[in-house]
Amino acid sequence: MNKFIKIEEIGTKDYKDTWEYQEKLFKEIIDIKIKNRRESKSIDTPNFFLFVEHPHVYTLGKSGDINNLLISEQKLSEIGATFYKNNRGGDITYHGPGQIVGYPILDLENYFTDIHKYLRLLEETIIKTLAEYGLKGQRSKGETGVWFDVGTPFARKICAFGVRASRWVTMHGFALNVNADLGYFDHMIPCGIKGKSVTSLNVELGKKNIPIEQVKEKLIYHFLNLFDAKKLP
Repeated sequence: MNKFIKIEEIGTKDYKDTWEYQEKLFKEIIDIKIKNRRESKSIDTPNFFLFVEHPHVYTLGKSGDINNLLISEQKLSEIGATFYKNNRGGDITYHGPGQIVGYPILDLENYFTDIHKYLRLLEETIIKTLAEYGLKGQRSKGETGVWFDVGTPFARKICAFGVRASRWVTMHGFALNVNADLGYFDHMIPCGIKGKSVTSLNVELGKKNIPIEQVKEKLIYHFLNLFDAKKLP
C-alpha cells in the first residue's frame, strides 16, 4: 500500500486540458491495477492531488439537468465562460478565478475502500480548514458539499463536490470559493438546488482578498492528516 501523494500545483489551466490530464493519470493507475491482478504482481499504485484555478467555466455532471444552466451559448461567450458536460457525479457547478479547485486522483485501496467515507473526509478537510478562520462549516443532509447556517433561511454553500470512481480510483473533486466572483453563480442553479445561495471565504470574513496559498496549505495539511497520508517529496 502506497500512502504517499504527489501534490501538483498546476496554476491557471483550461478545464478541458485539466480534465484530459486527470483522465491520463486515472487510466495509468487503473492500468497498473489491472496488470497487477492479471500477472499476480504487487506494484504500488501512485496517488495524485492536483490543485488548479480554471478560467470561467460551467460544468454539468453525468446525471445533471441542463436546465440548471440559466444562460444561452451566446451569453456564455459574452461573459467569457465555457461549458462542458463531464463524467463526474453531481449536477451543475461553476469554476473560475478566486477558487481553489482540488482533484484528488487516489487509489483508495491504498487507504480504505469506502466511497461514502471518501466524500465525508473530503468534506471534513474543508470544514477543518474553515475552522482555522473561525468559521463553522457544516454538512447539509442529502446535499453534498460544505455549507453555513444549514437549516435556516440563510443557508449558503461555500464548497461544491463532484467525484468519479472506478476500480476504487478517484478523480474530479471539490471547488472552494476563496475570492470568487459570486455574480457568475447567478447564471445557474448551483448543484441543481433551488432557493440556496452561494458564498466565498472573503465575503464571510469581510475582507477583499484572502491569500490563496495560505488556504491551500491548510487544506493539504488537513487532507494528509485525515487520510493518514504523506506528501511525496
